[in-house]
Amino acid sequence: MERIYIKDLKNKIGEEVKIAGWVDVRRDHGKLIFIDLRDMSSKVQMVALPSHKEAHEAASKIRSEWVLEIIGQVNKRPEKMINKNEELGDVEVEIKELKVLNEAVTPVFEISNDGREVNEETRLVNRYLDLRRNRLQKNLRMRHEVIKFFRNYLSDKNFAEIETPLLTKSTPEGARDFVVPSRLYNGKFYALPQSPQQYKQLLMAAGMEKYFQIAKCLRDEDTRGDRQPEFTQLDLEMSFVEQKEVMNLIEEMLILMVKKLYPQKKIQQIPFPVLTHKEAMEKYNSDKPDLREDKNNPNLLAFCWLVDFPFFEKTDKGDWTFTHNPFSAPKPEHTKMLMKKENIGEILTTQYDIVLNGFEAGGGSIRNHKPEALEKVFEIMGFEKEKIRQDFGHMLKAFSSGTPPHGGIALGLDRLMMILQNEPNIREVIAFPKTGDARDPMMDSPSDISQEQMAELGIQIKKENKDK
Repeated sequence: MERIYIKDLKNKIGEEVKIAGWVDVRRDHGKLIFIDLRDMSSKVQMVALPSHKEAHEAASKIRSEWVLEIIGQVNKRPEKMINKNEELGDVEVEIKELKVLNEAVTPVFEISNDGREVNEETRLVNRYLDLRRNRLQKNLRMRHEVIKFFRNYLSDKNFAEIETPLLTKSTPEGARDFVVPSRLYNGKFYALPQSPQQYKQLLMAAGMEKYFQIAKCLRDEDTRGDRQPEFTQLDLEMSFVEQKEVMNLIEEMLILMVKKLYPQKKIQQIPFPVLTHKEAMEKYNSDKPDLREDKNNPNLLAFCWLVDFPFFEKTDKGDWTFTHNPFSAPKPEHTKMLMKKENIGEILTTQYDIVLNGFEAGGGSIRNHKPEALEKVFEIMGFEKEKIRQDFGHMLKAFSSGTPPHGGIALGLDRLMMILQNEPNIREVIAFPKTGDARDPMMDSPSDISQEQMAELGIQIKKENKDK
């Protein structure tokens, strides 16, 4: 007999079936033993009767979170015993055979509730238990549905999903890189990508025209409560486009996704309002304003676009740096100022951010596709020509080979899912997140490596830094 999922029991009334899953709760009433069993699809109440002696004896010994295989008959519950709060509250399984597939020690916390009262460190140490919660299961399954929707939508628009490398080159792009020592080339290092930015532009140079990826991004940033050292983006790039075309594509995709997967939610304004950076700062004192008319309504989604960002801003040292990324193109009417390096503080970029309920949900821009324009950006930032060639020579070379105009965007999937699932932070929508101070308490990482590994890699740790 093949196992079926619990959610399908409602179509099997009167039949004998095989189901398997975890014991959610067990209630022993002496002659009658009730067990709530759950699998990935749903939960059902089962009953062990004295008339099935072996199954009844086995049922008397089981405990929460044991893994069981059950053969039983699906019965309709009597009218007065129906539980209207449960999806399968009108169904009951009469246990005929019970097989214990694995026992479980008593869980360190309650699993049948939503877990918000449990210390987060304890939850993360035992994340494989924490993820059994209905709330977190729903979060991860809805994350899958959203990603699947985006994949299908973009595939239908002739985008190709292309993976880009995780071992790349360290270049100054804003945040600190995570670096990986090379065993084969002692003293040299790979970097993990802060984003696929350079690779996706090189795919445009390669003539792919439409690319997307569900991309892991890694940044060695200072710790902050709702920041993760690794996070996920929906990353895409398109050739031969202008700003409005990219914005229209993303806007349509988000509207259709909400309509299909979150019909209970209302988008406040369609088309999404568009604000300049200057307007947003003057009116809301924020570059990610929360435009909801009713901030107490968790099902209200207030999307908006922000455009016309300053290209450059001053650092604490008084130098110029980019506000978004160095690969953005200036607005066409400001290209002359960039090329002449004049009125630098007044140059506006083609950047566009999408904001949702007071959070930046994504950002992108039309890119510089000519080598001389990209070179000017780095010159304004104070880079010597040799340094530009050393760090970005591959990009300049590619742009000299007939690269088309192109632009794209990256949506922060973790943050988007946090808002859609009405969660307070992104850790609730990530399967195995790090703590706010970038640790994984379940795997106990980061951790030491052996002296042999360090010797192979040609690295050593300074004694004074070891315990920091």
